[in-house]
Amino acid sequence: MRIDEAAPRLGRLRTHLTGRMALGYGLVVGAVTMWSLNASIARSLLDDGVSAARLSELRSVGSFALVLILLAALRPGLLRVERAEIPNLAFLGIAGIGAVYLTYFVAIDRLQIGVALTLEYLGPLLLLLWLWLARGRRLSARLWAAMGVSLAGTFLVVRAYDLGALDALGVGAGLAAAVSYAIYLGSSERAGERNAPATTLVWAFGFATLMWLAVQPPWTFPFDRFADTENLLLGLAVIVIGTLLPYGCLVAAVRHVPAARAGVVATLEPVLSALFAFLLHDEGLAAVQIVGGAIVLAAVVWVQNQRPDLAAESIAGSEPASRGTARAPLVGGERRV
Repeated sequence: MRIDEAAPRLGRLRTHLTGRMALGYGLVVGAVTMWSLNASIARSLLDDGVSAARLSELRSVGSFALVLILLAALRPGLLRVERAEIPNLAFLGIAGIGAVYLTYFVAIDRLQIGVALTLEYLGPLLLLLWLWLARGRRLSARLWAAMGVSLAGTFLVVRAYDLGALDALGVGAGLAAAVSYAIYLGSSERAGERNAPATTLVWAFGFATLMWLAVQPPWTFPFDRFADTENLLLGLAVIVIGTLLPYGCLVAAVRHVPAARAGVVATLEPVLSALFAFLLHDEGLAAVQIVGGAIVLAAVVWVQNQRPDLAAESIAGSEPASRGTARAPLVGGERRV
């Protein structure tokens, strides 16, 4: 191919990839916005006596039932997956979606909530460490720095400096939540390379539902708490706005941006949660939270302005750097270059 023919084609390719990255980041922001709003929506149910664990069971079972019904009625073909994909989807549903809430609830029961949140948000950092140590990826210093800045900002937003009593089981549960969060991000990216977002969701929520029903059998569920119309609508909002739509956005997002970068952008969640609490519940914002929010925002803008090394940062598809040039993985049916 001549140079004068290759240049326009390269320019179109760069524009296409830039557009996909922008879409991916936009989907992550949409997801964390809905998760943050869910914190305020769910507060009424929590105040009415629905436990956090039961609310998570409702989110998982309700989301699975809703997406299963929709796909069976409208796109039954999306319910099918290759047999080889089932273990990864089971791993995503149980060790990712299901376990992250279970471990987080243990953590917040035994630690200050800010400490528990900070431990959970180590998940994207663990993902970077795994790529570097286990997969031999050469990650840019700017990505490490953006990750560190976002975690520092999160630490201030959730006021994790108020340590309280550090309990060994609570700290262990918080670290387990971080591992589960990293698994959720990484397995979502891997699953998204071969499955449509709706397919990933229905199978992952299906396995998460099996886990929750085993831990908390359905006949023990407090159905009486949802007998009135208001709580029923709030429960539906938690399922749709707080779970199904944001999870769908994030699963779709990691088809366009590496999971670790999506994790950096996702640190906006505690910032937005504090903002919604201020707007909807008149909760004051301390100066340190405002500073922390500004730091997180700066980290998010910084990471979005960096040109990613997709071959190094993607979960699947490349060999360790020491073994030669990495193979660009498939994303959404197209080869990343």
